[in-house]
This record gives sequence, C-alpha cells and structure tokens, in this order.
Amino acid sequence: MADNDVLSRPGLDKVAGEEFLQEAFQIMMEEGIRKGMDVSEKVCDWKEPEQLHQILDLDLKDSGEPWERLLERCREVIRYSVKTCHPRFFNQLFSGLDPHALTGQLITDMLNTSQYTYEIAPVFVLMEEVVLKQLRKLIGWEGGDGIFCPGGSISNIYAMNVARYHHFPECKQKGSWAVPRLAAFTSVECHYSIQKGAAFLGIGTDNVYLVAVDAKGKMIPADLEKQINRAKSERAVPFFVNATCGTTVLGAFDPLAEIAEVCSRHKVWLHVDAAWGGSALLSRKHRHLLDGIHRADSVAWNPHKMLMTGLQCSAFLLRDSSGLLQRCHCAKATYLFQTDKFYDMSYDRGDKTIQCGRKVDCLKLWLMWKANGTRGLEQRVDRAFAFTRYLADEIKKREGFQLVQEPEFINLCFWFVPPSLRGKEGSTDYSHRLGKVAPIIKERMMKKGSMMVSYQPHGNRANFFRQVVTNPAVTKADLDFFLDEIERLGRDL
Repeated sequence: MADNDVLSRPGLDKVAGEEFLQEAFQIMMEEGIRKGMDVSEKVCDWKEPEQLHQILDLDLKDSGEPWERLLERCREVIRYSVKTCHPRFFNQLFSGLDPHALTGQLITDMLNTSQYTYEIAPVFVLMEEVVLKQLRKLIGWEGGDGIFCPGGSISNIYAMNVARYHHFPECKQKGSWAVPRLAAFTSVECHYSIQKGAAFLGIGTDNVYLVAVDAKGKMIPADLEKQINRAKSERAVPFFVNATCGTTVLGAFDPLAEIAEVCSRHKVWLHVDAAWGGSALLSRKHRHLLDGIHRADSVAWNPHKMLMTGLQCSAFLLRDSSGLLQRCHCAKATYLFQTDKFYDMSYDRGDKTIQCGRKVDCLKLWLMWKANGTRGLEQRVDRAFAFTRYLADEIKKREGFQLVQEPEFINLCFWFVPPSLRGKEGSTDYSHRLGKVAPIIKERMMKKGSMMVSYQPHGNRANFFRQVVTNPAVTKADLDFFLDEIERLGRDL
C-alpha cells in the first residue's frame, strides 16, 4: 500500500526544483558571466590537483546534500574553472561568450532531445538543414549534404570513412579484406586527428603519407604529387587527401586550387580541414584565403572556434547530393527508423551518422546568426584579423619581442627574448635557453591569474607563444596589457 502511495505522486519536487534553478542561474550570471568577463577578475584561480581535490570534495556519497550546499558547490566549480570568456584568455582557438549562442545552448539542454528523427526533434531537424545549407553556400556549393559532429576531429574521421566507402563501397560489409592497401595524404602541419583517424579506421598510420610544406607551413602541391606517385609505386591505392585551412600553430592555408588539380588528375577524394579557418569565408575581405574550397569533396568547419558559438559546434559538409553519407553509415534499425511512419521519413536524418543519440548543435549557431546576421558575423571575423595586425605591429616596436613569421591568419606566433639573452643569438646554447622562457612565463601568469596564452615548440624552433584573439570583448587595452605582462613576467629570466 505504501508503494502505491509513493507512485501516486511525482518523484520530484517541481517547486523546489524551480527555486534551485533560479538561484543557480543567478550564480551563473554573477560568477560565471559578469565576473568571468571582468578584466579586473582572474582568468583562473590556479590550484594544484591535490589542493583542488580537497577544496571541491568530489567524492560521491550515499546521501544527498541540501540545495544550499549544492549552490555553494556551483560557485566553487565556477571559481576554480578557467574563464574562457575572459578578455585576457588567449590560450585556445576558441574564447569569448556570445549571449545568443549561450541561450541556444541552454534551451537545447532544457529540451534534452536527440537529433535522429523528425518525430523527436521536428524543429531541430529542419533548423539543422537550413544552417548546413547556409554553410555549404558559403563554400560555393548549391547542393550537398552534411551533419553536425561532436568536434572537428570526428568530422575529419567521417571524411576519411566516406572517402573510403566512395572508392570501395564493399568495405562496409566485407571490411578491410575487401580493399587493397590504402594511402592517405596530408601535410606535416595537419591536425593530429588525421593520424588518429587512420588508426581508428584500420587504415594504419604507416599509410598516411606526410607532404612537405613551405616556409609558411603551406602544403607543397608538387610534393603531394610526388607522394601520390610514390604510394602507387609501393602498390598502395591513393584514396584521400587532407588539405588544411588554418593550421593549428602557424595558421597556414594550403593552396586549395593547386591541390584540387592534383586530386583531380589522380581521382582522389579531397577533404579540407577548415575547422579553424573556415569562418574566414564569412569575410569578403579575407575569404580569398580559401580560394578553391568549392572544389573539395568534403569540408570540416567548427563555428565554435572563430565565431564563438560555444563548444561544441562542428559541421561536416559534403558536395555530394546522392545520399553517399546515408549509404555509408546507415544500419536501418527498424526500432528507430520504422518504414511505415505517418510522415515523410526523409526527414529522419539520424542514420547518416555513426551515432545514435546526437546532441542538438544547430540552435546556438542559428540563434546567434539570427541575432547578428551574416554581416555581423563578418564584422566579428574582420575584427579578429584587425587585432592580430595591431598586435603584430606593436610587437615590432618592442625590444625583446620577435615574430616567428608574419601572420597570414589570426595565429600570432612570437618569442619573448629576455634581457639576459639579447644579443646572444650566436651562442651555442641560445635556442636551449630561449626554449625555457615561454614555459616559465606561462607558469607565472597562470599562478597569478592575469591571463592565459599558449606556447609550443615547432620543428627545430624553440618554444614560442601563439596568441589568438577571437573574443570581440577584447580591446586594445587588453592587448597592450598582454605585451606588458609578458615583459613584466619575463624580464628577470
């Protein structure tokens, strides 16, 4: 009888839940957004892992906690997390916070639906196709296909899988036994997901041929042709070329038109990893960097990076309109994709993907685009280029700062040479000593909480900083502070 009484009423206290949400939203607004975007606040409150474990009490227990304690835990989570929306966060290829995109993300999570069928996500099935069509139009395709993926790495792996299926459709049923040894081609500057994709798909990393790049980090088409011919001589079948628009470190753009010519001659699938650089297509001033992209067979593009849509928002786009993506991945599970539904089943798009459940990633981009318009997004892109140019010019004026190369995109790579190393470029240990500078400055800025910026070695180059501005909340004052702070933190090295 007691069990029946329990089941006769809701298992959740809706009133208490609404009160908790209101309080939690206030904390998010105050601690995460207002303070997170305030330059007078820290970018991060650094703690070592052992300290953070003690502060947060992460262990899960048998009994629940009162909502007052839970709200305090929300404050702690925000306090000790990195504020990627902070105007002085320059550490990744994403930053900032767009209120419309965030609203879209909150609505997405509230509705908690999956993107696989029209019956469960009618609005988002239609919305996704509209957004993907607009992205394809910017590439220069009238038709085509596509899907939102959980990240640019997965988009690149999709491209490799679809390319293999395009060349050898029998591989879907018969597996690797049905295909010869395959060869993929990409530049030495490519994203590591190409190597991971080859391993994941059973192609093998030994069958990824690395193509040489020029001094600016761009793929050399002549060497691509050389590598393709080499693969053929080794009895491999070239099937996939990955060109990059916006390499991770230098921000280089491969020469797509010339690469497309090579791919056309050898009948090889051309994929463009424009996860980072694709958003330059929105700019009439800078879209020339991707000239020739319309000749690609597929493209990866991450609006969550330069457009500030919020993680994650990654599109995999195809020029093909024949249903290749569907044929490659479909399993025709009748418990989800029934054949006798009462509506047009062509709107059930979920069988195009390797996933079943798929988060809605289109709403935040759609709402942000509605709010800003294409021209507003173009201004956001142009502003990022302008800030990179400003910072590059300022670096040239300052003693101790040295550009790795002139920026083509918004990756600004430079060394800070402390006073103790200036004028000693010819010494045998100069590169070794210079390589220690960036890691120390990075440690100091993070423990101080003043800002964050990335560094890395590159080939035979010693560690250097890579600064990226995508956040429209950034001002010249923030960039001046950035250079001053590096100087302050490194002058004694």
